[in-house]
Amino acid sequence: MSRIKRLCRMTACGIFRDFEWPKDLPEFGRYNLIYGWNGTGKTTLSRILRCLEQRRAPSSGQVTVAVDERDTPGDEFPNAMVPVRVFNRDFINESVFPVTGGNLPRIFVLGAESVEKQKELERLKGERDTAQSRLDSASSTKHKAERDLDQFCIDHARVIKETLRSPGQNPYNNYDKTDFKRDAEEMAEAGDGSAHRLSHAEREKLLTQHRAVPKAKVQEVRYALPNTADILSRLSQLLATTVVSAAIEALKSDSALAEWTRQGLQLHRERSTERCLFCEQPLPKERLAALEAHFSTQYGQFIQRLDGLISELQALSKAAAELRLPNRAELYDDLAAEYQDAEEGLRQALNAVRSFLDESIHVLKEKKGRAFERVERNLSAPPVDTEVVEKLNAVIRKHNQACDEFQKRVEDARKKLADNMIAESLADFISKKADAQKAQEELQAAQTEVSRLDNEIKCLEMEIVEHRRPAEELNEDLRKYLGHDELRLEVKETGYIITRGGEPAQTLSEGEMTAIALLYFLKSLQDRQFDLANGVVVLDDPVSSLDANALYLAFGFIRERTKDAGQLIILTHNFTFFRQVRNWFHHLKGQRRRDPNQRPARFYMLDCSSSPNGRRATIQQLDPLLEQYDSEYQYLFVRVYRASTETASASLEQNYEVPNMARRLLEAFLAFRQPHVSGELWQKLQAVSFDEAKKQRILRFLHTHSHSSAVGEPEHDPSLLAESSAVLKDLLEFIETQDKAHFDAMVQLVMKQTAEENDE
Repeated sequence: MSRIKRLCRMTACGIFRDFEWPKDLPEFGRYNLIYGWNGTGKTTLSRILRCLEQRRAPSSGQVTVAVDERDTPGDEFPNAMVPVRVFNRDFINESVFPVTGGNLPRIFVLGAESVEKQKELERLKGERDTAQSRLDSASSTKHKAERDLDQFCIDHARVIKETLRSPGQNPYNNYDKTDFKRDAEEMAEAGDGSAHRLSHAEREKLLTQHRAVPKAKVQEVRYALPNTADILSRLSQLLATTVVSAAIEALKSDSALAEWTRQGLQLHRERSTERCLFCEQPLPKERLAALEAHFSTQYGQFIQRLDGLISELQALSKAAAELRLPNRAELYDDLAAEYQDAEEGLRQALNAVRSFLDESIHVLKEKKGRAFERVERNLSAPPVDTEVVEKLNAVIRKHNQACDEFQKRVEDARKKLADNMIAESLADFISKKADAQKAQEELQAAQTEVSRLDNEIKCLEMEIVEHRRPAEELNEDLRKYLGHDELRLEVKETGYIITRGGEPAQTLSEGEMTAIALLYFLKSLQDRQFDLANGVVVLDDPVSSLDANALYLAFGFIRERTKDAGQLIILTHNFTFFRQVRNWFHHLKGQRRRDPNQRPARFYMLDCSSSPNGRRATIQQLDPLLEQYDSEYQYLFVRVYRASTETASASLEQNYEVPNMARRLLEAFLAFRQPHVSGELWQKLQAVSFDEAKKQRILRFLHTHSHSSAVGEPEHDPSLLAESSAVLKDLLEFIETQDKAHFDAMVQLVMKQTAEENDE
């Protein structure tokens, strides 16, 4: 059995602008009574439930209805299988008295014949119930599979979005489930998911690229490593060379002394002096000749060769020592590791070369002191990678190219990262999509089977049902209701026509139309296509415009025909009818249970408030005064009394209903204080002795701001806010002067009600 639990949310649905079912408001029970004045949203509620009956989405706004244990959004109404029948203005206009004319649809009941066909019908219905169970199960499975797939896409799209989002233009800033599903389907169709998987190092590198900011280009390193093999060859040759001369033994064996002497001899040559520059004593000519012979031209030339190579090697060592390389921070972070390796290789090569050069320089200097002999040294060229500079420049060129293609590089990195994340979840996506597809196929098969059985059942029912009996029963109901049988329903082809005195009725009074529409609806609850015991019946103002006698008759029919409904929801603004239904519900079995949730009947009221965007309606528990007393009078008195104590700064929302309430309170009071005076309100007031100025102020206030029995839009007049409290005090003073005992008793009721509310 299906039950409507609550109207969870209603947004932009008529006067329900942003309604959400209050947490402390009990859910609908089996029997439900909703009281609300005209314009408070009753028709909107019944239309929402009629959409559920007709399995179509509401034409405007957004709504969610809790049916059993599931919240059903309005866009899922076409798939909802909730047995609902709604009586409201739309039912009358569309089904009973359509604007375009036409007959009433027929009501089917079983005939007395075709027993065998009836047995076959029951068998088919049994199969249909089983098929419907499979359909419901398949539908549930499909919804679950689709929800799982949808949530899967949402979760993974969120991860991709959070990972790849960035300031500025970036398609991943708004990446959602639709994007993920599209990309995953394309990858699954291509079958290349594994090709998009990344290693940890690759992923980290791409993440660095994704997070990078633009950088400037870096100058390549202009440097060539010395040819150590050539240097070693030249060095070895010089070390093996000896100078042939008239060597002075003392100088030959003392390299330091020889170098000092050579430099001194050179100074004497340049200055053309024959005195010793050290001791200023005359130099013997034979000594100078001996020194000249020792430091011969061959010796001088050899020393120059040594000095030349030493200078050359010193220059190379200095160049290697002073070589400046780009700072690693100048390059994009994803190139840092590669650059560091290349930089380290170059620095190792430079250190090896400098060590070799420094050692070579040291040996050459030693050779200068030993020019007359071979110098043996086991020197070797260091194993240097001659491509280290090129390797470093290759990384720099990558950086410079990345500068030129920065945006594309970042976009490519994001795309590869996204593809990697999709590829990692692709197997689960394919599995969940397959589950959803399988569930869809099973649902279609179940729907096909149900449709087949429905067609067979329909054909069989057409053979064994008749709709004459409902017409006869409706005619009997009309006779009891109207007190005559002038109006009748006659069978015509596939429906009924309304006749008056045997002729098609041309005009019907509003009361006759209401009677026919209501009785037809109540009879339709016995239709074979509707299971009353497991269905939901909704009645929206079923006694509108009926006089007192017709109202009581209508209530009798309603109670008798709906008492066995699986769930009943009645909406009304007529307090007399409200009182009848309330008393019926109060006497239901179990209604006096201590736990309200165990009671079969629930009571609600519709209330409106004003906001900058217009009036808005809410559903709330019925005011205790309306539930406990047999008239509206107590409720109206409490509301007016409280409003009279509000300050002039009270909001329009608090005051706009007050004039209408005050008018109804005054009319009700005068009805039993002045029953002998007929006519308008002002005529009844004229018959009462009271301050004339205050009576005129009360009348002006009520005539200006009240709207009969309906609560309309408030006048946006500051005077309404300014004078409400004062006028209501005048009205209460009027009641007090006319019946002090009655007034005091009503004030006590207000105090009691306030105390009970404070206790809660």
